[in-house]
Amino acid sequence: MSIQSFKPTLLSLVIASIISSNAFADVALKDASVDEQFTILGNSTAVNNIPGSAHQLSEDDLEKFDYTDIMRTLTSIPGVYVLEEDGYGLRANIGMRGTGQNRSEKVTIMEDGVLAAPAPYAAPSAYYFPTAGRMQKVEVLKGTSSAMYGPRTTGGVINMVSRQIPDEELAGQVSVQAGQDGFAKVHGVIGGKGENLSSVFEVFRYQADGYKDINHSDQDTGFVKNDILGKVRYNTDDNATFYQELEFKIKYSDEESDDTYMGLTEADFNSDPYSRYSASQKDNMSNEHLQLQLSHAIELSSRFNLGTTVYHNDFSRNWYKTSKVGQMGVDDEGNSKVIYESLSKGSQLASDYDKGLSNELYTQVKANNRDYLSQGVQTVLDADFDSHQVKFGIRYHKDEMDRYQWVDEYYMDANYNMTLTEAGQPGTDSNRVDSASALALFIHDEWTVGKFVVNAGLRYEDMTIEREDWGKKDPSRSMVPKFKKNELDVVLPSLAMTYHVSDDLVLIGGVQKGFAPPSPGNEEATNEESINYEFGARFGRNAFNAEALLFLSDYENMHGNCTASQNCEDDNIGEQYNAGEVKITGLEFKAGYEVDFGDISMPIDLTFTHTQTEFLNSFKSDFWGDVKAGDEFPYVPENQLQLTLGLAGDAWRTNVLVRYTGEMRSKAGTGDSAENIDAHTVVDFVASYDVAQNQQVRFSVDNLLDETYMATRMHGSVMVGKPLTVSMGYQYNF
Repeated sequence: MSIQSFKPTLLSLVIASIISSNAFADVALKDASVDEQFTILGNSTAVNNIPGSAHQLSEDDLEKFDYTDIMRTLTSIPGVYVLEEDGYGLRANIGMRGTGQNRSEKVTIMEDGVLAAPAPYAAPSAYYFPTAGRMQKVEVLKGTSSAMYGPRTTGGVINMVSRQIPDEELAGQVSVQAGQDGFAKVHGVIGGKGENLSSVFEVFRYQADGYKDINHSDQDTGFVKNDILGKVRYNTDDNATFYQELEFKIKYSDEESDDTYMGLTEADFNSDPYSRYSASQKDNMSNEHLQLQLSHAIELSSRFNLGTTVYHNDFSRNWYKTSKVGQMGVDDEGNSKVIYESLSKGSQLASDYDKGLSNELYTQVKANNRDYLSQGVQTVLDADFDSHQVKFGIRYHKDEMDRYQWVDEYYMDANYNMTLTEAGQPGTDSNRVDSASALALFIHDEWTVGKFVVNAGLRYEDMTIEREDWGKKDPSRSMVPKFKKNELDVVLPSLAMTYHVSDDLVLIGGVQKGFAPPSPGNEEATNEESINYEFGARFGRNAFNAEALLFLSDYENMHGNCTASQNCEDDNIGEQYNAGEVKITGLEFKAGYEVDFGDISMPIDLTFTHTQTEFLNSFKSDFWGDVKAGDEFPYVPENQLQLTLGLAGDAWRTNVLVRYTGEMRSKAGTGDSAENIDAHTVVDFVASYDVAQNQQVRFSVDNLLDETYMATRMHGSVMVGKPLTVSMGYQYNF
């Protein structure tokens, strides 16, 4: 099934009826701006006034360490959990408030206010993530402050704000960086603002040879990624009756990475953690992404601004990777055949083969070929009714994921060469289309009454999620497919309040209904629903600021989505499982202080998250395994802490970042386990010097102490974290 073009809604009728009211006196609004609708918090909004947990990483914040890995960037925000995989952040695994991190499927990912996951309703696992190194700002909302955004509202929202058109007639930047393991980055931006026509053009390329070595091979294990962005904006004259802006954005990216799901046995991790088995030598991810976006903003009156965006995202990928490893054996009927094992058991076979304990090996290399399409239109009307700041929003969205896959079989001889023995036919493995259409409406009212600010919201979603499955015996798709369908609608209320005790102290609290839609592949899977509470305070005086929040997520039913990244068996991939009642509680704390020594300043930033998780019922599933009431979640550390300490002079800056991740489980359970992932501490360092007013050199070290640590067991075997990596860079601004 292909996605049909969306049909315009009748929002204009609602807008017209609101605007026609003359019951309010004129109150000046800021001019309508396309830039404003790209952001969640707005260009001039104080985070201190946001109900619930809200954090904004500015351009200066992002440039401090200049990470290209979004997961290293987000660890400065409490309540956010990351799970390292490839070491470069190519496949981000991000969770919030205990939701789980796998492929960031439980959080809403946006770029410029638009859904960015390849198929956010039909297939939420984010195998594509916006290139973090080219972003100008990152906004993160959790809890009640994220209630306006969907479809997943339990954990939170990450909005990546791309390069904005500069305010100058001509401005730009050129930066280069090079480092260990063949790491290199080139970033160029040029743009300018005219009286009525403005534009910006950006190129971002980064690459590495990789920090792992394939046994018995000199093949690289790195990547190359290119990202190109262009924007053109037209605006009316400032004195126009209705000031308007129209902006067109086009973004293209591609990636080639020699990445794998095949980790190491624990014994091999302990002896040679940066090795890779020769059975993974064919593994490669190839993908392309195209984004088109047309945004319009109009100032309808001094009280009303209307912003509309039409968007189209097209993403294609083929992750050609070893999925099973086998040896010749005897089946139950006494026949000789290759007995294949999944990676959790097959990694031991691959290890024995590389050590010469066996002289042949068989592999199945699966072409995880998928095409995604995501498109829609969304409109938000901002209205100023004096003490009420109201937003009316509507979005119509369609997306799909087309899986058309196959498996090739290889024989590996005593010289570690892989020879193709049987080429798979496209469409003879996973062969299906998952699709979704959704209509979402929301209204949000911010009501100021003295020192109180009350935020009340209501979100409605009406969605249809479908699956057409041709199985493994109909690659031409000529037969009638098996059809599954989930139709549902949901109403999601939220209520939050802030109270300004003084100019320095603000109390915040709220409650919201969390939601995630079911999978198209399991008609028995119910909605993921929860009631989420938070309460805390923000304090800021002079050079000191702090925030502390307690949160509780009370799930009526939690979902688990079975994917290959979690070592699920082929027949279960794409299925969804219900965990039933779950409780997650925690504390988020963040504080910052800048010590002034006169000519030198010392900024200090501390982030801490404490989380407790608990399954409230017992069950068995192919996803979580045998779970007993009281068990803790996998991959949610109880404690994580980050401390950043800097020194800055007139022309130089230096920062040290210490990041501690506590012990976490790799399987549901309680107490100590040999399969737990040990706590680890990673230290990053950066120093920069302004050689001229518009030129800067930078020296960076990731993992300064060269800590060797286990990142994940998610794929059924052990993956190692990124080792010490030194790089140097140069930046020129004009």
